[in-house]
Amino acid sequence: MNIFINILLLIVGMILLVKGADFFVDGASSIAKKLGIPSLIIGLTLVSIGTSLPEASVSINAAFSQSSDLSFGNVVGSNIFNSLFIIGICSIILPTIVSKDIIKFDIPILFIVMAVLALFSYLITPYILDRWEAAILFVMFIAYIAFVVIRALKERKKDLNLETEDKETTETKPEKKTWISILFTVIGLAGVVGGGVLTVNSAKQLALDLGMSELLVGLTIVAVGTSLPELVTSLVASRKGENDIAVGNVIGSNIFNIIFILGFSGMINPLTLTDNSWFDVIVMVVAIILIFLFAFRKGTIKRLPGILLVIIYVAYLTYIALRDTGVINISF
Repeated sequence: MNIFINILLLIVGMILLVKGADFFVDGASSIAKKLGIPSLIIGLTLVSIGTSLPEASVSINAAFSQSSDLSFGNVVGSNIFNSLFIIGICSIILPTIVSKDIIKFDIPILFIVMAVLALFSYLITPYILDRWEAAILFVMFIAYIAFVVIRALKERKKDLNLETEDKETTETKPEKKTWISILFTVIGLAGVVGGGVLTVNSAKQLALDLGMSELLVGLTIVAVGTSLPELVTSLVASRKGENDIAVGNVIGSNIFNIIFILGFSGMINPLTLTDNSWFDVIVMVVAIILIFLFAFRKGTIKRLPGILLVIIYVAYLTYIALRDTGVINISF
């Protein structure tokens, strides 16, 4: 009976995710156009932060209960899922266009953020993310938001000029009223976040009922489940031709996950890391390097690289499952 209920809740959660993401992308895109803000900026801020709320909820609650493994593993696992699986699946369905701005600004920023995390976690205070280190990450989050706002203000003038020219040469399409766009965004965000939480909880309980260990569930279902909003939002955005939101959502979420979620969680309680966590961080960094290399030449990630990213993610899942059971382990 419990298994049936959890399956039903899982289906309801997925429906909320799909429809919530649909509403959210529509509302966010409409607001962006009305305010003269580029879709890329919306993807890097509002969409990425909104879809990262499940990760924030899980990691921050875990920090309060001093569950460092869950807090840190959720963020790193979610980032790996975002980079390998989401970008991979989007690229398999339709070639993923990566804008010059993301290649020029946001991916390098993500490299810096990951380098700082690795420096704090494995060199300065080995296998511990201390409160002052977490505070620095949080300051980086504030600085990043400020940087994105400055970019938005600069890009807004260009977009307004282009919009004026378009109005003179093309017919304007009827747009949603502002309050409707805001309502769509709020309802969509509620559906995405609520659906993500419901999906994670039901999937976790379902896995436990089927005999999986809680540690393995935490490494896989929690990390993947809290990233389902990013997956659905990026897929919907890609289908609607909003590539800047699709890619910006993933890159922005990865940045947000590290500097805000780990920063905030670490300030609550210092995070103690496991001996194996370095491997997961390396996989996270390698995933972004691959995305950068695939997109650098032509600005597009096509089907074959997308398949490769998904294969790497499946191989990673296989490894951590075997690592959890003690069958295989990589250590120095």
